[in-house]
Amino acid sequence: MATLSNPRAIDTIDTINDLPKGIPHPPRHVLERRLPRKLDLHMYILLILQTMNLIDRTNISNARLQGFEKDLHLHGQQYATTLSILYVGYIIMQVPGNMFLHWLERPSIIIPSCMLAWGVISILTGFYTGIVIARFFLGFVEAPFFPGIIFLVSKWYKRDELALRILLVSCGSFLSAAFGSLLASAILHSMQDKLGQAAWRWLFFIEGGMTISVAICAIFILPDFPHNTRWITPEERALAICRLAEDNYGKADELGKQTTMQGLWDAVSDWKVWWFAVAAMFQFVGQSSFAYFPTLCATLGYDTSVTLLLCAPPWVFAGIVAFTLIWYSDKKQKRYKCYVVANAFGTLAFVMSICTMNKAVRYISLFLIASTATGYLVILGWISNTFAREPAKRAVAIALMNATAQIGNIIGSYAWPLNWGPTYRYSYIICIAALVVSTSMFGGMYLYLKHLNEQIEKNERDAKDLKIEILIASDSNIRDSENARARFEWKSLLGTSLNQKYMVTLQREVD
Repeated sequence: MATLSNPRAIDTIDTINDLPKGIPHPPRHVLERRLPRKLDLHMYILLILQTMNLIDRTNISNARLQGFEKDLHLHGQQYATTLSILYVGYIIMQVPGNMFLHWLERPSIIIPSCMLAWGVISILTGFYTGIVIARFFLGFVEAPFFPGIIFLVSKWYKRDELALRILLVSCGSFLSAAFGSLLASAILHSMQDKLGQAAWRWLFFIEGGMTISVAICAIFILPDFPHNTRWITPEERALAICRLAEDNYGKADELGKQTTMQGLWDAVSDWKVWWFAVAAMFQFVGQSSFAYFPTLCATLGYDTSVTLLLCAPPWVFAGIVAFTLIWYSDKKQKRYKCYVVANAFGTLAFVMSICTMNKAVRYISLFLIASTATGYLVILGWISNTFAREPAKRAVAIALMNATAQIGNIIGSYAWPLNWGPTYRYSYIICIAALVVSTSMFGGMYLYLKHLNEQIEKNERDAKDLKIEILIASDSNIRDSENARARFEWKSLLGTSLNQKYMVTLQREVD
């Protein structure tokens, strides 16, 4: 088996060579093909979990079209408050949730348990009139889910595999918007006054029940981490650890040099984490139209059933765009450029909607608005790669950035008041401004990391030239003892250079 010269990873790599010699096991190239396929089969359940997560979170937008506000006597900005309060609980619990996940190392238990909790809350929402309290606790129990699944995926896949897997998991966003609209249309159309309950209440009952069923199945399908997953063979376990070490994740990714609290401090004290977090917050403000997608579709003038059916095709199109852009970003390692393309779609759509009330043009703009979701999915892969080295820090960094980004959802909830409709021109202007800010901030980080890697490569070239000079001098002028000392000094210098590169390549954005 191939091993690394990097001393930071060599102990981890040796695990795949230390398997019992007397027991036959498949060669590495066979395991390399088999392991990702086996992982993918188990990880696909995350797609369904993410779909149910977004359905339960956004079903309130569909319920709004069928008397939700009237029945609960919501007026003015009270509906916006109902939307935004979810993200307060979400923000509070994200970092502690991912820290707990890193400490317990049992995502196969923690993630389904969160699902069971929010499924129960979703069902109770149909009965309970205190909608603000219900939404707060819904966000509280949902909080560990999304950063948790991103962290789980990053613990198994290499950097050039990561963005595409994050896309496949996050396709639940597109499925939930498309399938959720179709399901809501059927429920709201057929369940009105069944057993004396309004149709929108049945929406919460049925979708919450579906979530609980899926969560129970997920307990038996989800993996944990490479070192403690029960359903992989010793050879596959060794290869899973080896693959990450060879990809510069280092042996710390499995043996855990950092404690959870050390990871918290390292993440909080790293300015890059906060830069990403604030940029993501503006990105979420720019994407705030997602929470009002059925409302925007309703401005076309059709009834509730037709409006919800019209919501589905834009998200199917957005899923195709997302797959194409993220596949390309993985293959070519051009994540920032693909992110810019996604935001350009959104900006064009907002300009189209500002300029006209023509039904065809505004419906086409909804396709482009939905495609904007691709931008944040690309950034998630970039963020995971940037903080790849220590799992404790990565767990906190992902949660901290995603939690801070939710402030954008809170702000965005108040950017679409009814009195700005049906044109919502001011809302679109706010979204354009937010996308410009986030694109500029991520662009600044891209240029910084690119410059940093250029400096490291220059230092390595200088170190290589120095080695040549030392070797030339040793051939003509240096005695044997001095030659040995020169070689020792050179190895120390080269080791410093390699360690510097090891640190920086984890933050690399290849262009």
